[in-house]
Amino acid sequence: MANIKSAKKRIRVIDKKTARNRRIKNHLKTALKNFDVAIAEGNMEAAKVALVACEKELMQAAAKGTIHKNAASRKVSRLTKRFNNAK
Repeated sequence: MANIKSAKKRIRVIDKKTARNRRIKNHLKTALKNFDVAIAEGNMEAAKVALVACEKELMQAAAKGTIHKNAASRKVSRLTKRFNNAK
């Protein structure tokens, strides 16, 4: 356990950031799962709504620094490609 005041503060800050990142990643996983389910069922209307939601979540995660900007763009590109191929 840290004894120095600044080290104790760093632990608190890291805990907050970890909680935020975990929350954002859980939202991402849920959005991606909804998209996968819609594609698997062949429901293109639901897939389109889910794709928009996924893109929003990914870009917000990239803006917050939870995932890298290029990783978010790559995932959006792959999701869009899957959606277009499923049509």
